Amino acid sequence: MIIDFRSDTFTRPTPAMLDAMYTATTGDDVYGEDPSVNKLEAMMAAYFGKEAALFCPTGTMSNQIAIKVHTQPGDEVIHSNLAHIYIYEGGGIAATSGAQSRPLEGDRGMIAASDVLAAINPDDVHKAATSLVCLENTMNRGGGCCYDMEEIVRIKEVCLQNNLKLHLDGARLFNALVATGENPATYGEIFDSLSVCLNKGMGCPIGSVLIGSTDFIRKARRVRKRIGGGMRQAGFMAATGIYAMEHHIERLAQDHLHAKDIAGELLKKSFVGHMLPVETNIISFDLVGHDWTPRLFCDYLKKEEILLNPVSDTAVRMVTHLDISPVMVAKTCAVIAEME
Repeated sequence: MIIDFRSDTFTRPTPAMLDAMYTATTGDDVYGEDPSVNKLEAMMAAYFGKEAALFCPTGTMSNQIAIKVHTQPGDEVIHSNLAHIYIYEGGGIAATSGAQSRPLEGDRGMIAASDVLAAINPDDVHKAATSLVCLENTMNRGGGCCYDMEEIVRIKEVCLQNNLKLHLDGARLFNALVATGENPATYGEIFDSLSVCLNKGMGCPIGSVLIGSTDFIRKARRVRKRIGGGMRQAGFMAATGIYAMEHHIERLAQDHLHAKDIAGELLKKSFVGHMLPVETNIISFDLVGHDWTPRLFCDYLKKEEILLNPVSDTAVRMVTHLDISPVMVAKTCAVIAEME
């Protein structure tokens, strides 16, 4: 029995999700004629209180489409120095949009309104034009932490006062919604665009949905086509997203409980140093002392058929998800308990 904590992208469709995929009604989505895609897009737009949505194969694509639509070449984008759009999307801000980054340090990757305000360039021909602010919730490199809604509102006010657009990389937004109990429509009201992944905790094989106004999505659809994201009978994949929306949101709370259980066992060990607060489904912790490096720690657990990733010279990350059962959590905790 392999227990895979490397990422929540390792989930596989449940039998019921596969049934939904096999029985999906499909058409050509580039023609706008795939009923399942159209249904998913309408469902996602309504869930977040926005006008329209666009089904994309990946979160990287949906994020980079949003940045392209919101900016002009030579503009500057404000974001965290730990942001996925900055670290893990292949330089897409520069390569796809011709824009430059203004990375800010924050609390576990969560930037503050005051920092955003200070980073906005003046109206000066020597400076890049600041046009977009991007937030990430939950924050992957921050250990799955959740933004405080009051801070998001303050950042929105800064954007409104300075004519900036505000985009959300919501790769794990459903985790944040479950953890905080916030209303999804609040996010739709605040953000000009949202990218929401279905291929992580929601358990779909692929898929991310970009959400915004009708005009924004019209422009986004053109960019998606240009960069190769125009899919044909995509309804087979969209059907998994519909199923996940109907069945997999509330169950994310179980993943959060599993993460807290494992974190509690880890914190009993003298070789575990600083651990980021476990708010959702990510556990990120440092190893201390001379007996365990992240690689040795991961290799030891691999012998027990437990997979996880070192993320730096000192830190390890574990992610709980749909395919992690209570039995697997119990075994993991038992193995950790025996380690010296």
